Amino acid sequence: MFNCNFSGRRHSTQYNGSASSVFNISASIIQWSAVGPVPYVINAADLNTITPANSLYKYADDTYIVILASNLQSRAAELDHVAHWAQTNNLKLNRAKSAEIIISSSRQKHHDCHPPELPDISRVTAITTLKCYCY
Repeated sequence: MFNCNFSGRRHSTQYNGSASSVFNISASIIQWSAVGPVPYVINAADLNTITPANSLYKYADDTYIVILASNLQSRAAELDHVAHWAQTNNLKLNRAKSAEIIISSSRQKHHDCHPPELPDISRVTAITTLKCYCY
């Protein structure tokens, strides 16, 4: 795996004419920066699902896991796998910013029978994604 070297970097946030203190950083992806997505894409190249039929979609610093109904039992394991991968790569899965959405067909017979919610993950009825092309 190729690791971007984050040592020797400093960061300060400026907003509305005010600036935060300057901090040394050794990891992470700086949100809303022009160069932030590049190190994430490079570092996340080895992040894959652990269940073959599940899919991962990565864009900028967002990752989407798509799990088929036939693999519902893999939801917690996939999330734990991402958290472990993040920790190994000096990152952290932010469960507070993570969400689960269940998409089902109106023709599905048991559309009211959803799996139990995952701990620390909110279940939502709509999401806004960055440009994500699914093929």
